[in-house]
Amino acid sequence: MNDLFSAAAEDEDDGFPGAAPPTVAGAVSQRPRSPLAVRMRPRSLDEVVGQQHLLGPGSPLRTLAGDTASGGPAGPSSVVLWGPPGTGKTTLAHVVARGQGRQFVELSAITAGVKDVRRVMEEALTARDLHRRTTILFLDEIHRFNKAQQDALLPGVENRWVVLIAATTENPSFSVVAPLLSRSLLQTLRPLTEADIAGLLQRAVEDERGLGGTVRLSEEALEHLVRLAAGDARRGLTALEAAAGVAQSAGDGPGPVVVELQHAEKALDVAALRYDRAGDQHYDVASAFIKSLRGSDVDASLHYLARMLEAGEDPRFVARRIMISASEDVGMADPTALQTAVAAAQAVQLVGMPEARIILAEAVVHIATAPKSNAAYNGINAAIADVRAGRGQGIPAHLRDAHYPGASQLGHGKGYVYSHDEAHGIAAQQYAPDDLVGRDYYLPTDRGAERDIGTRLGRLRRILRGR
Repeated sequence: MNDLFSAAAEDEDDGFPGAAPPTVAGAVSQRPRSPLAVRMRPRSLDEVVGQQHLLGPGSPLRTLAGDTASGGPAGPSSVVLWGPPGTGKTTLAHVVARGQGRQFVELSAITAGVKDVRRVMEEALTARDLHRRTTILFLDEIHRFNKAQQDALLPGVENRWVVLIAATTENPSFSVVAPLLSRSLLQTLRPLTEADIAGLLQRAVEDERGLGGTVRLSEEALEHLVRLAAGDARRGLTALEAAAGVAQSAGDGPGPVVVELQHAEKALDVAALRYDRAGDQHYDVASAFIKSLRGSDVDASLHYLARMLEAGEDPRFVARRIMISASEDVGMADPTALQTAVAAAQAVQLVGMPEARIILAEAVVHIATAPKSNAAYNGINAAIADVRAGRGQGIPAHLRDAHYPGASQLGHGKGYVYSHDEAHGIAAQQYAPDDLVGRDYYLPTDRGAERDIGTRLGRLRRILRGR
């Protein structure tokens, strides 16, 4: 799940479980010390929301957590957790550390150095040998460690002085040194679904470790909070806590306070966009986005991009639409447009939101400002129409496969001219079926790179057709 969490709180001393129960109008007599996201952190793997592909019976994480029901002994092994922010990396580390005979040490690669790593290793060795305790070392953002700092972890990991749980939002193949990666299990976390986030927020509303039933969520407010969470449980719980605070401040009657849409908007200063990812708004905004790209209005294109992203649209969907536009609307007028679009789609997969907005914006600017041509698009459509109409029957004999025994007796390959042996690398021979000779599918425009392509294509066709 998220670096957040599902339905159990932190330890009793986090402040909330010991707080006095609700009094009137949904207010609590003592404000909990820990944020809602911390109080809702699971205490066991069964309480984790999402990541079920990693938490099945007998899975490495269940074994690492000491789950005897998973089958087999709990043999400690270091792991690298790779996933977007808020998908459960910190949560899983805390759950694993709850095993019997374990102590938990947390370092951040932003502030820690080699000296800190060595100190932890020495203390872990002492804890193991003298007190028979296993040290769980959680290293957040390991990709920020340089090679020397990561190498300092190797002795402790290899000799199992510590069980390392390293978290990263970047591809470990590029951000973690090979010796360390080879000694660890790589576990890839996925963004939470909207259903995961919705269930988590409802649980936080009802659970005594969360808001304890002091508020209720309206359907509109829940939908808005889920959309703003964008697959990040921590973000969703933080937003819920802020919205509940606004609603409780405005509440003046007995019983649970209802968190309405306006409370969420006021708390987060983000207007609820009318955008249903399964309804008309989804298709209307996407249509306007594509037509703005085609129309070369870069400003309108960026507006619709922002509108989709702010409404929680999957950035991968946006990247796919950009790739299609690069082919359909820009085409060979700027052949680099598709390269930009594909690179953007791959980068979005690796980086994720919110940084993906910059990558998508770059691709949008390229597509919107590029010269436009749908000649390739029209060409394939015309070719498909002829095929469906039954045109283009047969293949010229000289182009047929001649490698198998008996092919030469059928005349296959006879008279074929090898293009590289001819002047300019072009052989004047028939390639199209008899009934399609002279049929032109690709008609380049005079815009962008197609201006030069058109000139060259004219010469090619004259040579090929023996004119």
